[in-house]
Amino acid sequence: MAGKVKRKLESAELSSFCSQVALILSAGLPLYDGMETLAETARGTDFADLYEDASKAVNETGSLYQALQKDGRWPTYLVEMIGIGEQTGQLENVMNGLSDYYAREDRIRSSVIGAVTYPLVLGVMLVLIITIMLWKVMPVFQRVLNSMGAELSASGSVLMNLGSTIGWVVLALVGVVVLAVVVGAILMKTPARDSVMNLVRKLFPPMRSLSMKLAASRVASVLSMMLQGGFPTDEAFRLLPSVLSDGEAADKVHGIRRDLDNGAAFADAVSNSKLFDSLHDRMIRMGVAAGREDQVMAKIADLYEEQVEDGISRLVAIIEPTLIALLAVVIGAVLLSVMLPMAGILSSML
Repeated sequence: MAGKVKRKLESAELSSFCSQVALILSAGLPLYDGMETLAETARGTDFADLYEDASKAVNETGSLYQALQKDGRWPTYLVEMIGIGEQTGQLENVMNGLSDYYAREDRIRSSVIGAVTYPLVLGVMLVLIITIMLWKVMPVFQRVLNSMGAELSASGSVLMNLGSTIGWVVLALVGVVVLAVVVGAILMKTPARDSVMNLVRKLFPPMRSLSMKLAASRVASVLSMMLQGGFPTDEAFRLLPSVLSDGEAADKVHGIRRDLDNGAAFADAVSNSKLFDSLHDRMIRMGVAAGREDQVMAKIADLYEEQVEDGISRLVAIIEPTLIALLAVVIGAVLLSVMLPMAGILSSML
């Protein structure tokens, strides 16, 4: 394993793995036989060695938890949940819950990628068009004006300089933003991911709200899954910070755990944290009273996921027309800065 390049599994791949393991368990197959089958079906794929190593480790140890713990490509949260599932005899339920959880994570990730990609493409197009206008088109117009043998008026010179200045300023600003997005996307695949996300949340307020909603969705999803499996709430809150990249949300989870340790009721501890909206706090209280905390948490997770996706769609709906309008304004300003002086010269020559 030391010489192998380890690529982290994406959410869709993790969801598929958990679903297949749950299917093996529900069919009553021995886990080591099932893992051998998975390793065989994975041959020829990017993760053939991963499944092969996991299969061998399960044969040696008899434990899926110990097998996955040996390889750094498996998320800590998934490994710990599998360990709890094995200890409590609820591994099948845990794997089904993990499959749903990572499927939700993949949907959110796809929405974020779609939201970033289209504005980024528009930004690149904006940079290219403005560059061509300033580098190729403007000099042509200036040569045409010079060939007419007429001098520009003071106002004409000001207009041309203003148009050129506006173009270069916008080009620089958009170029910096596009470069920052590209660099940020690269850093998101490195250990600096959390630092990048924290910086984005500070610089871009709408991301602050979306990040908290995403954290709330993850917390509710994990709690629903663990409560369904009959796990103690203190065990759930011990694992929750491992799935949260938002430091503020993780602090709120630690606060809930402290309140629970001090004897606070579950609904009170969650409400005091301000992690969920007041409406959802009331839903949790009703769920606790009815003994349906797991179902309420699953519903809250779905609601927050919808809010995250709607928020992303609204951001795209704002960014897209803004970039198009900016492109139109800049091109119009550059053209007018040339056409108006040229029109003045032509009218004076007639």
